[in-house]
Amino acid sequence: MIKNWQERFSENIKDYEGYPIGKTLKYLANPEIISLAGGLPSPNVFQKSEMRQISERILREDIEKIMQYSAIPGEQVLFDSIINFLERDDIIVKKENILITTSGQHGLDLAGRLFLNPNDTVILDRPTFAGAIVSFSMERPEFIGVDIENDGSNVEGFRQKILELKKQNKKPKFIYVVPDFQNPTGITMSYEKRIQLLDLSYEFKIPIIEDSPYRDLRYYGNPIPSIFSLDQKLHEGGGNVIGLYTFSKIFCPGLRVGFNIGPENVIKKMTNIKEGNILNTPKYNQDLCSAFLSEMDLETHFDNCKNYYREKLEVFLKTMEKYFPKETGVSWTTSEGGLFLWVSVPEHIDTNELFFEAIKYKVAFVPGEQFYGENPAKNHMRINFSYASKKQLEEAIKRLADCVKPLL
Repeated sequence: MIKNWQERFSENIKDYEGYPIGKTLKYLANPEIISLAGGLPSPNVFQKSEMRQISERILREDIEKIMQYSAIPGEQVLFDSIINFLERDDIIVKKENILITTSGQHGLDLAGRLFLNPNDTVILDRPTFAGAIVSFSMERPEFIGVDIENDGSNVEGFRQKILELKKQNKKPKFIYVVPDFQNPTGITMSYEKRIQLLDLSYEFKIPIIEDSPYRDLRYYGNPIPSIFSLDQKLHEGGGNVIGLYTFSKIFCPGLRVGFNIGPENVIKKMTNIKEGNILNTPKYNQDLCSAFLSEMDLETHFDNCKNYYREKLEVFLKTMEKYFPKETGVSWTTSEGGLFLWVSVPEHIDTNELFFEAIKYKVAFVPGEQFYGENPAKNHMRINFSYASKKQLEEAIKRLADCVKPLL
């Protein structure tokens, strides 16, 4: 009988502890807790009747193929729909530039497996998406973070880190960013910084991984061109940017479908990795996503999402101002879209400890420590405003204030 399994685990996984947010959510079993923790879209914007109708049709017309294995790179009908979908965002790709993934998280996993060896370096924002950190961590890289600014990544800070690494004969494998309504801060990278980041990429020949789960959820202001589209426009068709997309936030998280776009040789190798880990993404799920893009009223759906979430965002911000006046020392980001905001409390408060105190007040958030690749700051929290009702948002912030104010 094997008594010590730990010594048999691979070096990459031996000390790997998985997704911290998933562990956080286990404390939320009490239905009286108002959760501002998960990144859940609201069921109130799900296209339920349309999905029933489309499901009935594709099951009637194609049930044998749906029940069978399908092509590993993805279904042609979904490729065609994605190509048309991206054209509206000034992104021009062919089938060879696309790989269908089984969720955005799968897309991150493929990127990490493709590029990273143990001790390789990755440049990223502080804070950044915890799912990316936990995915890349399986390859045991070194994360090099730079504090994000109000208008997005500190590109000059990235440059300084790259130069410091160059002195050590090191070169980052890639730069990872979420430029639109970043998870967890809600911050959007300015147009100027997108150009600067591309210039940095070409100067040092470092790829950019552009994660775009929320791009179509803009509630205020005008869209800023994606880094991928700017690369194509400014650099003879591009080639330095890999785009990661998911249907989870804009359509349905339960289907677990996304897609990666990039240079043909990059997509080919990602496809090879997919062949070795999950094989194919379910055809039924892909067909529903294709119908979402090409048969459902996409723009009306996005307008409904924007109007619905905008109201919640406004309720959240108004209620925060009511319960956390400036003299409390509590501050928060604002956002033009997405699903998240970043709340900061005075430095003497550790939000990991505050989380368990907040549970007693029947309110939950995600401690900010989980969004750092290295040297985490302890006095922040990520707030999701998309799932709870407007009434629940008001009550949740009141409860949070009751919990925090005695500690100020």
